[in-house]
Amino acid sequence: MATKTVPIAGSRPVVKRQSLARRRDLGAWLRTALAVLLTGGFIFPIFFWFTASLKPFGLIFTLPPVFIFQPTLNWYSVVLGGVSYNDLMLKLTGALTSTGGGFYYSVPYILSSIRVAVASTLLVILLATPAAYGLSRFSFRRRHDLVFWILSTRMMPPIVAALPFFLMYRQLDLVDTYPGVILVHTVINLPLAILLLKSFFDEVPFDLDEAAMVDGATRFQAFYKVIIHYVLPGLSATAILSFIFSWNEFLLTLVLTRTGVRTIPVAASTFDSSTGGTEWGFLAALGTSAMVPVFIFVLFVQRHLVRGLTMGAVKG
Repeated sequence: MATKTVPIAGSRPVVKRQSLARRRDLGAWLRTALAVLLTGGFIFPIFFWFTASLKPFGLIFTLPPVFIFQPTLNWYSVVLGGVSYNDLMLKLTGALTSTGGGFYYSVPYILSSIRVAVASTLLVILLATPAAYGLSRFSFRRRHDLVFWILSTRMMPPIVAALPFFLMYRQLDLVDTYPGVILVHTVINLPLAILLLKSFFDEVPFDLDEAAMVDGATRFQAFYKVIIHYVLPGLSATAILSFIFSWNEFLLTLVLTRTGVRTIPVAASTFDSSTGGTEWGFLAALGTSAMVPVFIFVLFVQRHLVRGLTMGAVKG
């Protein structure tokens, strides 16, 4: 006689809950693994570049890569310490080279990049903030067309503007000058800054402007005493992006400079020799050193960065 199994009351919901819990745990593990892989993909080039700046030249491009080695500061001694290139080559190879001493000394290039990036970022913020406020708060004919035109300037490849800029700069005697480089960095970063700041101003209720003006403030006073405080995270995020874009700008800076002004990207493009090809050790040391000022700048404003980049993402 066959026996009939009677299910225990409430057992099926418990099994379902356990199955859902296992699936949630598996999903969490998969998301974590994916996040680790993506983060590693972004961090590994920086890690490799840093280790390359500490390796002897023969170990930089060995396959498989070598990660356990005796570190050396030879490349930094020339790039940051001002040690003569000939002296270092004599020490490493026992032979002199034809390259002049101090050719790869890069502290002046780093200072030039800091000067240009800081000045252009300040100009971008000073010009973009009132422009973005006006586009956000005032209604006038063809305003959306103006916003689209500002956006369209970011679609243009920089090489298209290189020749016109050079011809204008030559007439104005701005080639190979700090004001000229700062101006062109400001021009290329200004459209993006205006669009970003406009989106931040759009998230601030118009009622705040009206309340301030009802209390006797002028439009300008309402702007700089009330509204500007609500978009400080957005200003920080915009300043960081403008600083990074200026720091990394290469093409227009190369076209508009000679030897008087030389930023890090332009200087790095000259790190080669007629006999040895690209000087990867010195280039890795310069690249690693060039990351430090950006990290310091971001460190000071990181508290506002995430809030500024996510500002207005959630309403309610």
